[in-house]
Amino acid sequence: MDQRKTPILDAIENFCRQDPAFFRIPAHRFERGADPRALAVLGEKAYRSDLTEAEGLDDLHQPEGPIREAQDLAAELWGSGHCWFLVNGTTCGNEAMILAAVMPGEKILVPRNAHKSVLMGLILSGAVPVWMHPSDLPGWNISGAVMPEEVDAALERDTEIKAVFLVSPTYYGVCSNIRKIADICHRHGVPLLVDEAHGSHLYFSEQMPDGAIAAGADAAAQSIHKTGGSMTQSSMLQWKSRFLSRQRLDECLKLVMSTSPNYLLMGSLDGARHSLALHGPEMMYKAMAAADILREELTGIPCVDVLTADKVPDSVELDPLRVVLSARKAGITGYRLQRLLYEKGKVSTELADFENVVAVLTWGNTGDDIRRFVETLRNIMAEQQTDETEMSTDTDQLLPESEERNGQIGQADIQHAFSVLPQVAMRPRDAFYSEKVLVRWEDAVGRIAGESVIPYPPGIPLICPGEVVTREIFEIVNRYKKNRMPMHGPADPNLETFRAIRYRTKLD
Repeated sequence: MDQRKTPILDAIENFCRQDPAFFRIPAHRFERGADPRALAVLGEKAYRSDLTEAEGLDDLHQPEGPIREAQDLAAELWGSGHCWFLVNGTTCGNEAMILAAVMPGEKILVPRNAHKSVLMGLILSGAVPVWMHPSDLPGWNISGAVMPEEVDAALERDTEIKAVFLVSPTYYGVCSNIRKIADICHRHGVPLLVDEAHGSHLYFSEQMPDGAIAAGADAAAQSIHKTGGSMTQSSMLQWKSRFLSRQRLDECLKLVMSTSPNYLLMGSLDGARHSLALHGPEMMYKAMAAADILREELTGIPCVDVLTADKVPDSVELDPLRVVLSARKAGITGYRLQRLLYEKGKVSTELADFENVVAVLTWGNTGDDIRRFVETLRNIMAEQQTDETEMSTDTDQLLPESEERNGQIGQADIQHAFSVLPQVAMRPRDAFYSEKVLVRWEDAVGRIAGESVIPYPPGIPLICPGEVVTREIFEIVNRYKKNRMPMHGPADPNLETFRAIRYRTKLD
């Protein structure tokens, strides 16, 4: 196929050029009916390109023209057997994979650091999660890779497991050995599904870990908008399998995908594929060079630790475009460091936890971006070393020297909470549809959760419906509350109250 083509972008451009009298949805009629303020900010071309399934523009749910051609081009580029464009983000791809792989009541092996979209898939499908915990990265208190032997042992132990789900890379850029795990899954006759939201770029450089499809995964959902250059909410679902039906996956995807697909998003997927096809290796080289410079400069700043390949076990690979740093030696939490970076230098980073900050690098970052990051962090650390008063009084923002200090919970406790397997009392779907009662959060210990508690980001559930709220998890959630971190899931955003299962109150 000719990767120089852009079939969806060409179709949009051609339709707009004809300037038809428009009696279709959407209501804004190109740019003519749009709000002037929105036009000033978003631009006329955005509104002109916001179309629907008009003449020559094809239909995402039954593609036969430019959308099908664009998807085929993407499948060829990423090396899959089939590709679907997603306009609901990778969330709907994760849901569709789970729906296609397991029936109600069937078991699926899932790591505890899975994104909340996996919980949605479990509720929709009625599947039973068999939880496993990924390894920890020594000294960093973040989830590492899922070890192949862990998967093999689980499948040997429980022959009723019908599929395996992995997250690789993680939000922190940690990659599991997909090739070995895929071989294990296929030896047991089950498909390997991968949430590759953070890894669509791995296919374009030999200096990066293998992409999931290239390494043998049966299906992978990819957020092209995160690492491939398309617009936010646009993703792809790749399939290449003898263990998972393509037709079944297509049917399940249509259950959870919008029937009003956005042509701006699909056009941006077409454009991102086009750029990666023509210039992918050069784009990755530029991004890796910028990330290497940033890591090297940050490593030279006193009291700043940077996660590098030499600090992880040989069995673990890192995405070179994720820069993970910590100022824990200076007593600065990741949350506070993220705020200071923006307040002091307008440096906006992707993610923070109690110890770490994560920055995502792409080919779009400039030398000035790198300089601002480094200079801002140097100034923050210099001010921190001389401002003893602030350090001695700002106790909420200080990093505890031990887990017991002042009764505070540290990142080690948080990571422990993610790695300890939960007490499961009910399937997520059963809990979701059970009658619930509102209780005070302070009285939630021992209750069976009727809703989830998910710090966001990174979007990894601390509590899932159907799990027992243990004292340990209760204290961890309180730590998040104290730091005023956003929580997805609870009906009460302040988590003063909590929805618990009514008739099954406590476990003995």
